[in-house]
Amino acid sequence: MTAQYSPAVLNLVGKIHDADVRACLVVTGGGMSAIGALFAVAGASRTVIDAQIPYARVALDDYLGEAATRHVSAEEAVLMARVAQMRATELDAGREPVAGRVVGVSCTAAIATDRTRRGANRCHVAWFDGTRGAVSSLTMTKDIRTRLDEESICASLVLNALADAGDLQARLKVDLVATERLVVEDV
Repeated sequence: MTAQYSPAVLNLVGKIHDADVRACLVVTGGGMSAIGALFAVAGASRTVIDAQIPYARVALDDYLGEAATRHVSAEEAVLMARVAQMRATELDAGREPVAGRVVGVSCTAAIATDRTRRGANRCHVAWFDGTRGAVSSLTMTKDIRTRLDEESICASLVLNALADAGDLQARLKVDLVATERLVVEDV
């Protein structure tokens, strides 16, 4: 089975690969398809240093080296991005050329599931380059999208974060309903 990506996704991924940005990515709960999209376009070796999917809470705590105080939160996304950026810096240290931005990109999400969830469906995506970054937070209205649709939104936010980290103007459109608002804050 071959993954299908929209022309807009493939176009943005190509621009990300041409930008002078290298990244470690860590995603949990949603946004995993962004990793596949990065590898669907030639040039991933210029962009991706490492990608991790610590899906179980114990795996995420191990990745972070500590238990987050609030899971699936903006705070957790920022912590994940900071740890990913430190990992990116460490892994990229001997690579030539050294120019360019080395970033950590994260996504923590709770999206549509086959069980009853008490909390909201939500996604938090962050990037950090050692000096500056941003976190995007979205609470999704329940029961109006499939899990695949919510995964697509999370993946778009991950790719948009990489575009932001690479100082690109291009972004994927994220289809929100009137009850939803994407909040973006500097970190």
